[in-house]
Amino acid sequence: MATLSAYSSPPWPNSNPNSDLLSTQDEIDSQAHSPSESQSNDSLSSIMPPDPDPNPNPNPNPITNHNTSISSPPQSTSTPPLISLLHLSFNQDFGCFAAGTDHGFRIYNCDPLREIFRRDFDGDGNSGGGGIGVVEMLFRCNILAIVGGGPDPQYSPNKVMIWDDHQSRCIGELSFRSEVRSVKLRRDRIIVVLEQKIFVYNFADLKLLHQIETIANPKGLCAVSHGAGSLVLVCPGLQKGQVRVEHYASKRTKFIMAHDSRIACFSLTQDGQLLVTASTKGTLVRVFNTADGTLLQEVRRGADRAEIYSLAFSSTAQWLAVSSDKGTVHVFSLKINPGSPGIDRSQSTDEPNLAVTSPASSLSFFKGVLPKYFSSEWSVAQFHLPEGSQYIVAFGHQKNTVVILGLDGSFYRCQYDPVNGGEMTQLEYHNFLNPPEAIL
Repeated sequence: MATLSAYSSPPWPNSNPNSDLLSTQDEIDSQAHSPSESQSNDSLSSIMPPDPDPNPNPNPNPITNHNTSISSPPQSTSTPPLISLLHLSFNQDFGCFAAGTDHGFRIYNCDPLREIFRRDFDGDGNSGGGGIGVVEMLFRCNILAIVGGGPDPQYSPNKVMIWDDHQSRCIGELSFRSEVRSVKLRRDRIIVVLEQKIFVYNFADLKLLHQIETIANPKGLCAVSHGAGSLVLVCPGLQKGQVRVEHYASKRTKFIMAHDSRIACFSLTQDGQLLVTASTKGTLVRVFNTADGTLLQEVRRGADRAEIYSLAFSSTAQWLAVSSDKGTVHVFSLKINPGSPGIDRSQSTDEPNLAVTSPASSLSFFKGVLPKYFSSEWSVAQFHLPEGSQYIVAFGHQKNTVVILGLDGSFYRCQYDPVNGGEMTQLEYHNFLNPPEAIL
């Protein structure tokens, strides 16, 4: 069971935080920073760019100068400490990303790439050593959820700290009996994921609304919808290969046997209607209708085992991106909608030689002659990365682009050809951990 501590003084933040909070500079509390925190940069609210248009109009000349300089906050003249990344995640609209380090956390804008905010902790006094293992943004507002991590954590890994950057400090915490694996934020909910349990809280008053038991979930797998509609939550079920879908509006729970092996990764569309899953085998990726559990499409990443690091839908759910430990990011074409008829799962399996036949495959006419994986649906476009690092991927706000982040500090922006496919074109590369003078 969790315990709640709400720190005294300011009122609890608005239960429906939005971009307005980023522009009310006059409302920022002027109190001093805590001793454990370095005086680095201004408040998040004063430098975060405004929320993008929900239907952005791409620049007619998306990227014409690949050497465009990237503006960054001023740096101190002292030599910066060597930074190790502990965590990377995109925000809900994929316009920003958060990095947890062994010294604090940083927030970056994706397009253009620039570091727009950071908090570096000294690790002195009564505080911890500075390590932040989880940073969860709430779109672009001033509220963040952070969890200590790494060999020398700033906060206990058993606690979720609610950080308000209007005040440059934590305004509350949720404490648990075991380590927090991940946190998800919505405008109305806070979801905390432990190894075998998930807690759902109301954002306005941190009232506990729901508890869910799961199979062992060391990665903290959980996905929530972010559309204007009601909450859809997906988590591992109580059986190997099973996912649980909670539809809170209709008060329905749906269990889907997605794979024969353990679930390794999954993701939702913004409206929560489509779910994509991958297992620990990492060969097949499946897309389901969350309402009834129907398998809508199955695609093949490869024939050999792989660890899937991330799955991402495009904003229109027309494309799907996959990253894995094989050092390749794949983009697949999706030809589905939530009302599509399903695929017969009896015709498919995670084994390399028994994949479902795809009518889109150029080798489908060999069905019954060659091993079935030759008739699988393969990716349209690919981008090859250096092996040895973990990468996550999302679709960019520019047309036909993906953004790839690595735990080695790498940032790639790539463009794929939706008609001809093939190898993607690298548009940008930077190491976002480098000081500004090194990446300009």
